[in-house]
Amino acid sequence: MTRSDVSPRDTRDTRDTRDAATAHAWAALGGDPALLERVTYRAVSGGLPARLPVAELARATVGVCSLAAAELAARRSGGAVPAVRVDEGAVATAFVSERHLRIDGREPTNFAPLSGFWRAADGWVRTHANYPHHRARLLTALGLPGDSGPDELAAALAARPARAIQETVYAAGGLAVAVAEPGESEIPLGALPLIESRRVGDAVPRRLGEALQLANGVPAGGALSVTAALPASAVLPAGGVRVLDLTRVIAGPVATRTLALLGADVLRIDSPRLPEDPDAHADTGFGKRSAALDLAAIEDRRTFEALLADADVVITGYRPGALDPFGLAPDALLERHPGLVVAQLCAWGWSGPWAGRRGFDSLVQAATGIAAIEAKGDGDRRPGALPAQALDHGTGYLLAGAVLRALTERQDTGGGRHLRLSLVGTASWLIHGIAPAARVDGPAHDSAPWLAETASDLGTLRYARAPIATADGPLDWARPPGRLGADAPRWL
Repeated sequence: MTRSDVSPRDTRDTRDTRDAATAHAWAALGGDPALLERVTYRAVSGGLPARLPVAELARATVGVCSLAAAELAARRSGGAVPAVRVDEGAVATAFVSERHLRIDGREPTNFAPLSGFWRAADGWVRTHANYPHHRARLLTALGLPGDSGPDELAAALAARPARAIQETVYAAGGLAVAVAEPGESEIPLGALPLIESRRVGDAVPRRLGEALQLANGVPAGGALSVTAALPASAVLPAGGVRVLDLTRVIAGPVATRTLALLGADVLRIDSPRLPEDPDAHADTGFGKRSAALDLAAIEDRRTFEALLADADVVITGYRPGALDPFGLAPDALLERHPGLVVAQLCAWGWSGPWAGRRGFDSLVQAATGIAAIEAKGDGDRRPGALPAQALDHGTGYLLAGAVLRALTERQDTGGGRHLRLSLVGTASWLIHGIAPAARVDGPAHDSAPWLAETASDLGTLRYARAPIATADGPLDWARPPGRLGADAPRWL
């Protein structure tokens, strides 16, 4: 892969930012507060402008993920945790990576014509119809023909109350939410955790344990300290870690893209019966391989179980309970495979009446009051949006950081880990948990140094480079994305 030339990082415009957002995120990951002094940021101006503290969220999530990577690398090598310097320009560029993507010069379309804000009879609604099945369900719920366009949709929505639209479309399996005013969300935001984590058991993953036994001359079945769950790594923090990626769209794939950057063998699994946006995969598929398996088919299920037996981490991004019929409920996974790190991501949280609903970043922004806070300044108070899909990207980096910290903790105590995050939890943190930090003047944000090009099976890709900071400077992925589902379902 090729990349743009970037000058080495220096200490000018670099500041110790042990601010509340960084400290809060690191505490949510269970990190040692003494390590916060290892994180510094190089300031830029104008990167992610918004009324809410989006820039603070973005740099904090990348900062703590970088620190978690440095901590794991130090734990595996036996050295001290190195300092990490995160460039806010790299962060601002990566948080809109899907907008910077070009495929043979083509600019992808991030939102379909029927996705967006629409006037209702008593307010506004936000729809999401990027996938064909969601578009069809939206139109069916409103009694519209399948070939209806934006004008027909606008007329149908304008005649109905926003909450009635929300519930009618939800009942039909579609996606629309009423735009909430600040403080009037149907979801109790103040009670939502940023990250939930629990330790399960004290076992060492079989594959890594046996590999380490052989490396240290311990006979198979012999005693092995639980402090040695991962072999020493002198290259990348997650080198040798195997990750099963059952996530879609942005947040989960950003997390697994980050783990792949840091050396993990990430294998994404998709159902051949569930469509994915190929442009989204082109943006988030870097460093990973992609296979198609139908878990409802006996042979594919056997293949998946064989992969699972040798996995270290399983990450899922489906609604609560959606994968339980396939034996992928966290407790079932950890009972069959002690020592796993099982990480779950959803849109609306893990309890309450909205937990089972489908959701995307744009809908969470609308339902939590973010869209109203970021409203346009014109007379009709049209709802606005954050300057990035910041809930997706921020949750993705938090998820990757949580997995890295779980691997570090497992080195000391053994046992599996169960992690849970949600887009709405990150939204709650953005609204209620982050105070705008004092800004330090820096150069104007320029994305150009953080963009690169590479050849791939999908065409020539222009893409945003990773913002994760390591002691050795910026990293790039070892491989570009391939075609969705084109790889063999096996570990490297």
